Amino acid sequence: MHRRARFRWAWWLLAYASLGLGILGVFVPGLPTTVFVLIAAWAASRGSERLHRWLLAHPRFGPSIRDWQAHRAVSRRAKWLATVTMLASSAILLALMLWIPAHRWWMTALPIGCMAVVGTWLWLRPEPPPG
Repeated sequence: MHRRARFRWAWWLLAYASLGLGILGVFVPGLPTTVFVLIAAWAASRGSERLHRWLLAHPRFGPSIRDWQAHRAVSRRAKWLATVTMLASSAILLALMLWIPAHRWWMTALPIGCMAVVGTWLWLRPEPPPG
């Protein structure tokens, strides 16, 4: 407990930085939202009880965080939204590869490969129980 209190500022900083990136991810294609909000909730539980309570009570973020904390589960809707977003981002990357002559193949393959791994991991997560 003493160690946790000693680094409370670091948890607080990680929580707010992750939340900021998560909110930015709503507007920037390819930047995930859910992952950063989950990291923010995890870090806030160690560094900012007020932020943690706010995230759990939030109408948009709260249900996903509670499902993850209770069951390590992701809703089907969230899985589909993430998949569609990753597919759209992959299409943009492929189009850029064709339009920009200096673009190297690995600059497209690496992020698409990462998204494929994340998508596979995401669909292997259980769905929350009904209710």
